Amino acid sequence: MTAPPDDCLARNEWICGAYLSTRGEILTDAVLEHLRLTAVSVALALALALPLAVAARRWRWAAGPVLGVTTLLYTIPALAMFSLLLPLYGLSASLVVAGLVLYSLTLLVRNILAGLRAVPEETRQAARGLGYGPIRLLLTVELPLAVPSAMAGLRIATVSAVSLVTIGAIVGHGGLGNLVYSGMNTYFKAQVLTASVLCVVIAVAADLLLVGVQRLLTPWTRGRST
Repeated sequence: MTAPPDDCLARNEWICGAYLSTRGEILTDAVLEHLRLTAVSVALALALALPLAVAARRWRWAAGPVLGVTTLLYTIPALAMFSLLLPLYGLSASLVVAGLVLYSLTLLVRNILAGLRAVPEETRQAARGLGYGPIRLLLTVELPLAVPSAMAGLRIATVSAVSLVTIGAIVGHGGLGNLVYSGMNTYFKAQVLTASVLCVVIAVAADLLLVGVQRLLTPWTRGRST
């Protein structure tokens, strides 16, 4: 009988330390691309969602169209979304970013708008009585009070983006998804498991980071549980 190979890569095991030691550079590049795509997508989505939510709060007639369009975008399957955007962006990282931005808008707009609507009217009236104009009122009163709701949407959007980045592997820009995709095609167990676990780690780390940011931005909420 032929003795089994003593290398976990040769045995194609799910858990293999040799994979980590020999593919460190590949894993690092994939993680960095995953982080870059996620961060850029969420940042752009937040930059678009904030004025949309403010407009929907200020003008009631705008709320229906804004929420309707963003919700409709969220219902489009990822593969169909990428296909629709393909003529505009080609097989590029911009295609993945654009798709993730559109998906994130629903979560961000709804939560920011909910936070703005939850600001007590008496608080707004008090600020106006102190001479606050619309811009100052928004920046120093409404948005700070809307932070908890907005951060809840940002956390969900970020974790969702970490997951959806992997679908970018179909166009060669999926971060860790590239490794999952190629590993599944070749049944490379260690690569599939390692890349999948790293995706989970990134999602959990990003969520914990945003929780910390929220605590820093809302110090008045820390003592509510006591």
